[in-house]
Amino acid sequence: MGLSLLGHTEIPPSEVTDFDHGDVDLASGHVFIAHTALGTVEVIDPAQERHIATLPGCPEASGVLCAQHERLVFAAARGAGALLVIDAATHAILRRIAVGTRPNGLAWDADRQHLLVADVADATARLVDPTQGRILATVTLPGRPRWGVYDRARQRFLLNIREPAIVIALHPETMETMDVIPISVPGPHGLDIDHARARAYVACDGGAVVELDLLSDREVRSAPLPGVPDATWVNPKAARLYVAIGQPGVLHAIDLDTMSEQEAVITEPGAGTTAFDVQRQLLYVFLPQTSRVVIYAERERRSRSCSG
Repeated sequence: MGLSLLGHTEIPPSEVTDFDHGDVDLASGHVFIAHTALGTVEVIDPAQERHIATLPGCPEASGVLCAQHERLVFAAARGAGALLVIDAATHAILRRIAVGTRPNGLAWDADRQHLLVADVADATARLVDPTQGRILATVTLPGRPRWGVYDRARQRFLLNIREPAIVIALHPETMETMDVIPISVPGPHGLDIDHARARAYVACDGGAVVELDLLSDREVRSAPLPGVPDATWVNPKAARLYVAIGQPGVLHAIDLDTMSEQEAVITEPGAGTTAFDVQRQLLYVFLPQTSRVVIYAERERRSRSCSG
């Protein structure tokens, strides 16, 4: 069990390179990456190990999220207070939606076809209908939001709040608060769900990842991290959690059965963001200093435990 280096894809160099979040369109395998410094969304084809498109008009590009069944890509233009809706197949920008001051975190409710957009300037969350370009609901949050996900089994959005250190659960239609889960480590940041286990994993600036039991909405375990984390992905097939840490530049892999470090891969200083292809079992690490995307694959798969 472990990550094997497959290769890399170069992004056209620029005077300043600063990648933020990315995601994978599973139908094509293409990776969409927020290039914050250039205000673009970059697209690579890992199968060909080549860069295939630059999508302009996304100032301070931050959150990127793929809606798989709909073949849509959502990109938060933090510098323009806008959301870009992109066709994953053609790369056409279908529409731009004004969504507040500085939109950042995104979460997709595929059942209702609605998108949560978290704003880091005015500490709000907005519920958006991206096909109609309408804001359906707005809620004021208790602090600055970070990463968000959709908990489909319990029909709610989960959103990290930096301070106070909590995960807040929001109703998918009214955006009313359904629950507040205290986090014992400062600065909840990265967040992902293992749906089969009914577990959420919160990577915190305070140097630990916390495991939440979503049936009881309480902390159950934690594991130390060697720095401040950012992008966080669950790999349910391998029962592993990947946490990117920009300083000193390491990819931390945690065994979800034991909640212990299984592997640490040296990446590059500043490499805090990644994307994960759960279908192909490929992990992409974005390297800002060398303007590359490095591709890793799991060397071996094992059956996952559903206990605990």
